[in-house]
Amino acid sequence: MRQFLAEHSKLSLVTFFLGVSIVCFVVLTAIFAPIISPYSPNRIVGPQLAPPSNQFIMGTDTLGRDVLSRVLWGGRASLAVAIIATLLSMGVGSPLGALSGYFGGKLDTVLTSVMDTLYCFPCYILALLIAVILGPEATNISIAVGISYIPEYFRVVRSIALNIKEKTFIEAEKVLGASHFRIVFIHIMPYTLSSISVMVSMGVADSILAVAGLGFLGLGVRPPTPEWGTDMRWGRDVFLTGSWWISLFPGIFVFLSVLGFNLLSEGINSLLKERGAETFVT
Repeated sequence: MRQFLAEHSKLSLVTFFLGVSIVCFVVLTAIFAPIISPYSPNRIVGPQLAPPSNQFIMGTDTLGRDVLSRVLWGGRASLAVAIIATLLSMGVGSPLGALSGYFGGKLDTVLTSVMDTLYCFPCYILALLIAVILGPEATNISIAVGISYIPEYFRVVRSIALNIKEKTFIEAEKVLGASHFRIVFIHIMPYTLSSISVMVSMGVADSILAVAGLGFLGLGVRPPTPEWGTDMRWGRDVFLTGSWWISLFPGIFVFLSVLGFNLLSEGINSLLKERGAETFVT
């Protein structure tokens, strides 16, 4: 541990550990929501639009449900959908990028053209379009957000594969009769792990924002399932009348989650660069 601390700058370490702390806080509150939430998230426990008080720390919503309980439970849906979407985009984009960069030729031309077409659309707009087509379900939202971020992984991993395939040890593997599968997934893919580790943390942050945005527009997880973006939408119509807490507290947790994963991504990137690892992520 002392050697680890000595090898890295204070700023990188502070960024990394601050990101880890925020992420752990958000994730743990979501995991232990059934234990720490004072009420069931869908249970009417008090008067409608009750302001924050000793009984209801974050107040109640338009139906009289406890906002604190819904925020804690909402993290489960928001984080789960965002993580699944990130794993989907990574699991599809990374192998395709490696294969495209390694084989080149017509395969590279076709895959690059498809990814460039997807990349022409802003990720959120593409996710919005897919969500409209598939419908507002948790699985559909994961697919919509996941598809929209596939080009990000494809482009980064492809650039790494293009660089690595010219190395001498790759030529030696070919001479020794190694299969293309072995070269791509045993020798090239490990070189992408540092970049992917940075992108995954950054991708979760982007996915949380996308999921919350879709929920706010009514295309997220179906009510009454608690979800941060959907709950912010519940408070939209009464925000200017003085009932600010319904939208504010889910928004704070969205902010904390995005901040935590972005700090973690930046911290990992800085630590890897200080150790001499090339991440291909700016």
